[in-house]
Amino acid sequence: MWKPVAALCFLAVLASSRNVPHFAPLSIDLISYINKINTSWTAGQNFKNADLSYVKRLCGTILGGPKLPLRYHVAGEINLPDSFDSRQAWPNCPTIREVRDQGSCGSCWAFGAVEAISDRTCVHSNGKANVEVSAEDLLSCCGSECGMGCNGGYPASAWNYWKEKGLVSGGLYDSHVGCRPYSIPPCEHHVNGSRPSCKGEEGDTPKCLKKCEDGYGPDYNKDKHFGDTSYSVPSSPKEIMAEIYKNGPVEAAFQVFSDFLAYKSGVYRHITGEEVGGHAIKILGWGVEDGTPYWLVANSWNTDWGENGFFRIVRGEDHCGIESEIVAGIPKVQ
Repeated sequence: MWKPVAALCFLAVLASSRNVPHFAPLSIDLISYINKINTSWTAGQNFKNADLSYVKRLCGTILGGPKLPLRYHVAGEINLPDSFDSRQAWPNCPTIREVRDQGSCGSCWAFGAVEAISDRTCVHSNGKANVEVSAEDLLSCCGSECGMGCNGGYPASAWNYWKEKGLVSGGLYDSHVGCRPYSIPPCEHHVNGSRPSCKGEEGDTPKCLKKCEDGYGPDYNKDKHFGDTSYSVPSSPKEIMAEIYKNGPVEAAFQVFSDFLAYKSGVYRHITGEEVGGHAIKILGWGVEDGTPYWLVANSWNTDWGENGFFRIVRGEDHCGIESEIVAGIPKVQ
C-alpha cells in the first residue's frame, strides 16, 4: 500500500527560521500579512463561508504514490521559447481554455488527468477530435487501483487506467454533454453568487455506471477513448517544458499550504501557513513576470478562484513539489 508523502516547500523552512507569525487558515490576518510583505502575488478572501475540513477534502491527491516509467526528451535539442501558452499554441482545442469545478469531492487527481487527456486528444488529432473526457467515468470506475474516489487518488494510476481501460466522454455538471457528464454540482465557495453554498456533506463518490445517460447516441463501450502510452516526466524544468511544448498540457501534483487558498493573482510563492493536502492540477504553459519564472496552471475550483480559475506558481525550484510528480501520455487517435 502506497503511503502519502508530503512534498515540502523550501521556503516553508526559511519562513519558520524567520519566525513568521502563525495565522489561522482562511483568516483575514493571514491575507493582510501576505499583502503587507514584499511578495510576487496578491491574496484575498476565498472560501468565505467554508469550513477548513471542506477545503482539505478538495486537496484529494495522495502524494508519493505509484510511479509510471520515465520518458525523456532531449530538451537541449529543442528550442524552447521564454514563454508558452497552450491556449495560444492550439487555438482549435477549446478544452485547453476550460476551467472545470470538482464540487464537494476530492477528485482533483481525476480532473487534472482528464483535462490534460482531453487537450492531448485534440492536439494529437490536429484539432479533429474535440472531446471532453469524463471525470465521472474515471472517478467512479477506476476503483482501488486509483485510490479512494472522492477521498483521494493517484494521478499516475489515472493515466494508466486511461491506457488500459479507456474513458468515455462527459462534460460539466448538468451540461448533458457526452456519455457521462459530471454528477456532483458546483457550489459557491469563493464569492456570493448563484451557485448553492458549499456545505461539505455533498460529494460522495458516484457509482460506476457503465452506460451513457439517456439521449446520448453511442454505446458506452464504443464511446471509449484510450491512451497509447502513459508515463512520468522527469522533474527537470526543461524536460517538463519540452513535454508540454511537443505534446500538450500535463498533470502535476503539489503540496498545498493554507496561504495558497487565499491566492488571487500573481506568481504564487509559499509564505506561511499549515499543510492542507496534496492537490493535482493541469500545467499548460510557462513564462516570466518581473524576473520570476512561473508555470501557468489550470485549477478545478471554478472560474471565481484565482486568475479566472487559473494560477501561476514559481518555476524551476520544485516549489511545493510542483515539478516532482508530472504525469502524461499519448492518446490513440484515428
